[in-house]
Amino acid sequence: MKDDHRSSLPWPAVCGMFLTFVVLVFAASGAEAAVPVETRVANDKYIFNTFFLLICGVLIMWMCAGFTMLESGSVRTKNASVICLKNIGLYGIAGIMFYIIGYNLMFVDVGGWIGSIKLLFRPSADEFAILAGNEKATKAVLGTDYASMSFWFFQMTFVATTASIVSGALAERVKLWSFFVFIAVLTGIIYPVIGAWTWGGGWLTGLGFSDFAGSTIVHSTGGWAALAGVIVVGARRGKFREDGSVKSTPPSNVPLVTLGVFILWFGWFGFNGGSMLVVKGSVDAVTMSNVFVSTNLAAAAGCVVVLFTAKSIFGRVDLLAVLNGAIGGLVAITAAPNIVEYHWAVIIGAIGGLVCAFGLKMLENWKIDDVVGAIPAHLFAGIWGTLAVCIAAGGNLFAQIVGIVAIGVFVFVVSYVVWLVLDKTMGLRVSAAAEDLGQDSAELGLEAYPEFVLMPDEDDARIAKGAQ
Repeated sequence: MKDDHRSSLPWPAVCGMFLTFVVLVFAASGAEAAVPVETRVANDKYIFNTFFLLICGVLIMWMCAGFTMLESGSVRTKNASVICLKNIGLYGIAGIMFYIIGYNLMFVDVGGWIGSIKLLFRPSADEFAILAGNEKATKAVLGTDYASMSFWFFQMTFVATTASIVSGALAERVKLWSFFVFIAVLTGIIYPVIGAWTWGGGWLTGLGFSDFAGSTIVHSTGGWAALAGVIVVGARRGKFREDGSVKSTPPSNVPLVTLGVFILWFGWFGFNGGSMLVVKGSVDAVTMSNVFVSTNLAAAAGCVVVLFTAKSIFGRVDLLAVLNGAIGGLVAITAAPNIVEYHWAVIIGAIGGLVCAFGLKMLENWKIDDVVGAIPAHLFAGIWGTLAVCIAAGGNLFAQIVGIVAIGVFVFVVSYVVWLVLDKTMGLRVSAAAEDLGQDSAELGLEAYPEFVLMPDEDDARIAKGAQ
């Protein structure tokens, strides 16, 4: 008897499966053909734009990781754990506050100055109807270009970015819980009011103010809030000596700072690119490509110009200044990354880098202690970028100046008052003993690098906590 080792396929079953597949394909094709072409096109655009916003929002969320790396590497090892906690804490607070009140205040029924004070944002009734199986609501939903919650998520990550700017500037001396209370006010009220004036269709929009992705709306807002806090809290102990000299406080982890800047650069493509909001056709696709290229060129220009000028400004080739130069270029181009003349992106980014570098030096001369250089990078470069819209993107100079001044005055004054109230009630600064010991031990009891830093004994930790 011949032994046949060849595999034996169940041909009837295979043929049946193939015929079933063919029938399903034709059935699906027939069902699709029954749907009007306009509806299919609208459906595809709705899906793409929703997905586009969600992915860009995720990229912006990744920027929070960049801020965490930059800040935790910039501070001394004894404060790195607190910085990590602050950054993940502020992201959570920003999300909750924007859901409770921030989004409605910024986008819902804006009447020139503020939107609705109704609590809790919810999707539209038509979206709920679709989820319940009501196909009649499809046309209304498709007419909105994207799912409402995708837009909420995208905008929420912008709020968190604003809050992250404040964290680094006030590092190493502000109390953890006082900081979190301020972040709740910033993300729930201050930033949404600014957003209502501008992206929400408020009075600055009517005036002609232009800020594509937030050089002023996001970055300068964070910078003004940080400046107010730095002034109220004061400099770190011993940072500025009596003879006028500045005590050097080098970063604890330079590679971590560099990684943080690269992450920010990467996430910025979602920040600026996502501000397109919709990509409906070839024109939008080309514009989005321009946004990506301009963003990259501006960052590169800010980095390179500080690389070649740092020695004349700081007396040495300063890596940290070069890194901040890249951020300054990114912030500067954010107001108008959709320009089509790319040489303007290089010029705007280069000047943004220089503004940031000179700003770092200026703050030292003014005895203002900004640990990571957040104020020059986000506030100063943000102001420049907003003005540059008039040069490269047809902006109205009067409207831009009014917007910069109005937003600056509102954010600084309100932030200053909030910081003062917190100082009088909860207290802002950690104790001198806690500052010398480090916030990681005094507030968390957890060192970021326990192998390299001696943990204080229990008596030292108890004294530091009792002195707060």
